[in-house]
Order: sequence, then C-alpha cells, then structure tokens
Amino acid sequence: MSAPTTPDPWSKLRALTPARIAQGRAGVSMPTAPQLAFQLAHAQARDAVHMALDAQALRDALTQPGRTVLLAHSASPDRATYLQRPDLGRQLDAASCAALAAGAPIGCELALVVADGLSALAIARHAAPFIDVLCARLASDGWGSPPVVIVQQGRVAIGDQIGSLLNARCVVVLIGERPGLSSPDSMGLYMTWNPGPALNDARRNCISNVRSEGLGYMEAAYKLHYLLDQARKRGLSGVALKDETQAPMVAGSGPNFLLKQV
Repeated sequence: MSAPTTPDPWSKLRALTPARIAQGRAGVSMPTAPQLAFQLAHAQARDAVHMALDAQALRDALTQPGRTVLLAHSASPDRATYLQRPDLGRQLDAASCAALAAGAPIGCELALVVADGLSALAIARHAAPFIDVLCARLASDGWGSPPVVIVQQGRVAIGDQIGSLLNARCVVVLIGERPGLSSPDSMGLYMTWNPGPALNDARRNCISNVRSEGLGYMEAAYKLHYLLDQARKRGLSGVALKDETQAPMVAGSGPNFLLKQV
C-alpha cells in the first residue's frame, strides 16, 4: 500500500532554510505535520507580539560598573493602545521625560535605546548579550560606555526623542521586529546620527534579523561598528551612508545556506 503522503522532490532543500518549502502533500492538501507546525509558528508569532517585556530583569542583566541603565515608557499606556496607536509609541510619557532629564548623563557620544517593539521575546533573548558584544568592540574606539534606556511600548522613532534629550551625537535603537512565521525573536538595529524631532526613516540605517538563526551577534556588531565609525567621520546617517563592509564571515556568525552544496 502506498504512503498517504506524497514527498516533495525538493525535500533536501529543507535542511538549508527555515522557509516552508517542499512540504509534500496528502492528496490535494498539506500533510498533517506541516499543518500543525504552521499553526504552532503562527501561535508563537502572536504570543511574541503580545508578550510583556520584563524591563527590570533586562535592566539587571545589563547593569554593570560604569554603565547607566534607565527605565522609560512611551505614551502608550498599554499593549492594546500601542498596537492601535503607533504615534504614541514614538514619544515618551511625561514621567519618563522628567526621569531622563534628572538621571541620565547629558552630552554622551552614543546612546543605546532598547525597545520591546513588536517582539519583546527578541529583546529578552538578544538585547543584553548583543550589547555586551557591541560595547566590547566600541571600548577601544573612543565611544566610551554608552547609557542604555529601556523603553516599554516603544517604536523606532522614540530613539530620536531620547537621543535629543540626552544631547547624544548618535543613537542606536534595538527593537523587537514584527514576527514572521519562522522568526518570532528577530531583533532590529536602527542607527541615527544627530537625532532630533521630526526625523524620517531616510535618516536611519537598519540592520535586521539579529538572532541566533539569522545575523549573529558578532557579525551584527561588526556591521554596526562600521556604520558608527563612518557616521562619526562623515557626520551623517541614513540613505547617504551605505554598509560597505567586505568581511565574508566573522567568528560567531551562522552558516550561509547559499554557499552550501545540495
């Protein structure tokens, strides 16, 4: 008797990518196992969007001698409002503005903003270890120990306001990206030189998909260090600044499936 599932002739490619390819079929339908895997991935993506960030635990993980770590909150009072009102996630609430003015170092070279975004899971998993790798690279390059501001219910543009309040020459926002069906924990990095009010996305550089199965910490830190160095030399960021790094792979980065032989 023949098997109920007809295998896909491209099944070997599944070992090279997390994309949903070569799933096979049962009659004219998807087999049970891939269908259940799809439903699980969809549930994980939904959970990542609604998950609350444990800001205090993250602050504890980031705290070390010589590093200022502050907590802040956007003008979105809760998750439901955050998802319905993107504009409120781009600005701090009044209490956070006052707290930053009172407790943050003013006039820093670089400020790091960590925001939950659309995946607090990504921030909980990757923000602290990535910052440690990044700061180790920056320590010998005159950037000092950048202050870190953890923002709940934050979006990318909130970094402009924080950078302006701190009078920082540059701000980097680490934020949870919108989950995909194979990447509920993807973290994005957004760098802006001379941050201030009313900037648009053309003024930012983005490094995406920072996670264990995507762009590794070492390679992401290498790329961000390059962009920071070029932004400082040229006094700009965004569309006028390109990632021209040439290193093929660095220690700690994941395998490139495009280079593997089938």
